[in-house]
Amino acid sequence: MFDMLIRQARVDDDDPPVDIGIRNGRIEELSPRIRDEPRQEIRADGRVVIPGLIESHIHPDKAFLEQQMPNRSGTLDEAIRNTAVLKGRYTREDVRARAQRVLDWAVVHGTTHVRAHPDVDPIEKLLGVETLVELRESYRDRLDLQIVAFPQEGILKSRGTDELMNEAVRLGADVIGGCPYTEPSIEESRRHIDICFELAARHGLPLDLHADFADDVDDPRYLLTGYIARKAIAEGYVGRVALGHVTSLGALDPEARQPLYELLAKAQITIVMLPATDLHLGGRRDRVNVRRGLAPAKELLAAGVNVAYSSNNVRNAFTPFGLADMLQIGLLLCHTAHMGSPAEQAAVLRMGTFNAARAIGLADSYGLVPGCQADLIVLDTTRVADVLLDQPDRAYVLKRGNITVTTHRTVEVNPTGG
Repeated sequence: MFDMLIRQARVDDDDPPVDIGIRNGRIEELSPRIRDEPRQEIRADGRVVIPGLIESHIHPDKAFLEQQMPNRSGTLDEAIRNTAVLKGRYTREDVRARAQRVLDWAVVHGTTHVRAHPDVDPIEKLLGVETLVELRESYRDRLDLQIVAFPQEGILKSRGTDELMNEAVRLGADVIGGCPYTEPSIEESRRHIDICFELAARHGLPLDLHADFADDVDDPRYLLTGYIARKAIAEGYVGRVALGHVTSLGALDPEARQPLYELLAKAQITIVMLPATDLHLGGRRDRVNVRRGLAPAKELLAAGVNVAYSSNNVRNAFTPFGLADMLQIGLLLCHTAHMGSPAEQAAVLRMGTFNAARAIGLADSYGLVPGCQADLIVLDTTRVADVLLDQPDRAYVLKRGNITVTTHRTVEVNPTGG
């Protein structure tokens, strides 16, 4: 007897719907017709089923700060300054309430895995990490939560941060983060990266760095993608590094980009695009031909680089928008990255699912085949190709085969037209 049976699920537009049998939290069978009386059943009736969405880069500890101190210039510099001020006022109750709110939004919108980047620095100290370690346990039946020890204020310029990052790992952080462009010089930025690799190797953890977040190539601190890729290869970290933003790639001449693509592919580094933030903060000094400030997604994918996307920030100085809704961000990326053809829309949907799973180390347990963890969404649309276009209701969200979210929209009709 199956624990859960999803009847007539559309998993591929070119094939008939299938039944999905789930036992012990994993997919056990997909076939045209499963003859079983399960403990629980969902009638998809031809609606689309996809694996759970993955927020591979998000900052729950910074969510919902915009009203407290708006970023009036709209620049990255002011966003960092304002957030540093607000971090000095944090309380445990405040951080927990805001983090819970954004995680709840993510769950409702079909996210089943989150890689969170709480700040670790002499201002916030370990408050964000401690809070998310607690929430990881309380949310375990709704989503899996990875925690990155993220040095937003730098490592060399903020003395003691490396020690705090070590302590974050002892508390339960899963990933070593980095932010090399916050250091005052290119030499210190490179040393920042070296320290991150040393910490990661010491603890046997993967790396996830914020890097090259600029729309020009005037400052060498924002041109370190190649340095990181070569370091990953030299240090045996192939396939264990993700980079967020990397918008400077789009400012390089095409002949300079191609060698970097080849290096990224060789190092198996994932680029996590953060379009809501990158578009909002980018191009601020332009008066004509305003730049989009995005990593060149199509070129990266064509070169064999794993590319994902995520929300990054929700309603704070870096991004004053957002619903922690990966389908909304995916549609934004379709518009702004010129990815509108059917094949390109399919690639964007994959970026928020399978590519993101690879980015956070879940490739072996994620998907829609027997043996994969049963983290699934039943969407209120009947074509996989229409998922981003329709922005459909998440009729059901399942975590390890258990229903966590149900959405049933009721439409009232007045037959008199009054």
